[in-house]
Amino acid sequence: MLDYEKKYYGKDIAFIAGCDEAGRGPLAGPVVAAAVIMPSDFQNEEVNDSKKLTDRKRRKLFEIIKENAIAYAVAIIDADTIDKINIYEASRLGMETALRNLNHKYDMVLTDYMPLLHEQVNVEAIAKGDTKSFNIACASILAKVTRDDLMIELDKKYPEYGFKKHKGYGTKQHLEALEKYGAIPHIHRQTYAPVSNLKCKQLTLF
Repeated sequence: MLDYEKKYYGKDIAFIAGCDEAGRGPLAGPVVAAAVIMPSDFQNEEVNDSKKLTDRKRRKLFEIIKENAIAYAVAIIDADTIDKINIYEASRLGMETALRNLNHKYDMVLTDYMPLLHEQVNVEAIAKGDTKSFNIACASILAKVTRDDLMIELDKKYPEYGFKKHKGYGTKQHLEALEKYGAIPHIHRQTYAPVSNLKCKQLTLF
C-alpha cells in the first residue's frame, strides 16, 4: 500500500500535494508535471507508479483520480525550454508551475526526489516517491497519461516518426526516422545526444 503521507496527516497538516513528472528521457516532446491533492481518507489499491501500470489501467485510474481529487493541475514544459534550462530544471519548473495552478491550499508537498526552491511549506523529496506515496503516484499517472496523449496528437501531424508507438523515446524506429527525416524544430530536444549528434553529422556533409 502506498501510504507514505499517512504519518503526516494531523492537526497541522490536512492537505498534502504530491508532485511527479513524465518525459525526462525522450528525445522529443515536452516534459509534463502534475500536482494533486487527494483526500486523506481516499485509497485505491490499483494506484501505483505509472511506469508499472498498463496503458489501459493508467487511463482508468486517470479518470478516477480526477473525479476524486480535491485539486489537481498539470504543467507542460516544451522542448525549447528543456533545451534552454536543461531537463532537470524543466522538471522542477513543471512541478512548481503545477503547484501554483492547483487553486487550493496545501500544508506540505511530497515530490518524486525533486527539491523545490520556492515553496512556503515543507517539501520532502522522496527517492522513488512514486512507489511510496499515494499522492505522488496519482500525480505520476496524471502526468504520464497527459504526456502520452500529447505524443499521440503529434503522431497525427508527424506520422513518419512513430510518436504514437514510442512516445518520443529513442527507440530503433525513432532513431531511424531521425536519420531519414531529420529533427523537428521545437519538437525534438536539440541538446539530447542523438539529436545533437545528428546535427553535427549533417554539418560535416557540407
